[in-house]
Amino acid sequence: MEFRPSVTSGLVPGHHTGQLGTFLTGSQSFSDFVGGAAPHLLPGAGLDRTAGPGTSADALGVPHGTTIVALLFSGGVVIAGDRRATAGNVIAQRDIEKVFVTDTHSAVGIAGSAGIALEMVRLFSVDLEHYEKLEGVPLSLDGKANKLAGMVRQNLGAAMQGFVVVPLFAGYDTDAADPAQAGRIVTFDPTGGRYDENLGFHAVGSGSVFAKSSLKKLHDPAADLDGAVRTAVEALYDAADDDTATGGPDTVRRIYPVVVGITAEGAVRRGDAEIAAVVDQVIAGRRERPGGPAR
Repeated sequence: MEFRPSVTSGLVPGHHTGQLGTFLTGSQSFSDFVGGAAPHLLPGAGLDRTAGPGTSADALGVPHGTTIVALLFSGGVVIAGDRRATAGNVIAQRDIEKVFVTDTHSAVGIAGSAGIALEMVRLFSVDLEHYEKLEGVPLSLDGKANKLAGMVRQNLGAAMQGFVVVPLFAGYDTDAADPAQAGRIVTFDPTGGRYDENLGFHAVGSGSVFAKSSLKKLHDPAADLDGAVRTAVEALYDAADDDTATGGPDTVRRIYPVVVGITAEGAVRRGDAEIAAVVDQVIAGRRERPGGPAR
């Protein structure tokens, strides 16, 4: 990316204009900086906001990410997602990743139009790093959630054409008075509204109804990290059992859900070998009890 001052701007002390002026403002928000210096690089910026129904997401065959779940446990929060992306009734990708560690104590799962969602979460991660470099401290957890809400709101024009992005934010609040209650889940709507989840679990995406039904029965706020990971995998399994857009564990191709645990020690993606072992336990349990474990 190249930044140049506009032809008419002069480097007058205290009065900077054009792209160079934007660079010299030292904005805490990297996305605001990009919006001023190179707005065409923002997620969804290339979409024609006046285009008709013929350019909808479905008409273009845009891949969609599906089910993401998050749940609190005694030491933090777990967020997990299946690996399937669909375009209509076709599997667009079997191993897409939809859950990302965005900084040391937060992660985001994405559902909706995959291309825009991936750009949004990458820009969000850079924004958090940019703030920390300028201020010397991480952005607060509420600040992170508000920043992501603003990005979702900026995508409203595209969402009205069918290019909807609905993230699920999970984080550990290092400023919380009680470390046992520091895990947080924040949900969003396509207009940028943000909502703190107080039930202790949530899910987004096409299989969310089935995943939340599973979590309602299985979620145990007193569970440890291993127990929460098992519950997340069980919920994704239930979602895949009833929703064709949600991919179940693929033991032949060794494609397993992406699971991130966030505690006081930080956000860590669980290894494939660990999740494979959990999947084996879940499948073995379903052979004995197809409807899933009883609480």
